[in-house]
Amino acid sequence: MSGAPPGERDPGLQPERTRLAWRRTTLSLTVAAVLAARTTLHEGPTAPAVLACALCFALWLAFLLLAHHRIRTLTGTARPPALPPRHAATAALCTVALAICATALIL
Repeated sequence: MSGAPPGERDPGLQPERTRLAWRRTTLSLTVAAVLAARTTLHEGPTAPAVLACALCFALWLAFLLLAHHRIRTLTGTARPPALPPRHAATAALCTVALAICATALIL
């Protein structure tokens, strides 16, 4: 029990779960980017592979900056503002594009 009256939710739990989800996703994308780089270097760097690897790292960096900003926002206030739709779309695009690039390099 959280100690809150029935019908009220604890506002501290949801931001914490959201921060953890952003960190988990960042960790997953980091692993995908590192595996893409490893594959590129292991199989001999070709121009298309290096370009795809650079794209993976650019996408990873963009997501990392967005996630860091969101985690700071969630930590900074008791009731954080909603994620702007533009940021949500950017995060989703970075995640999907990085997954496609990394998969293309690994396969």
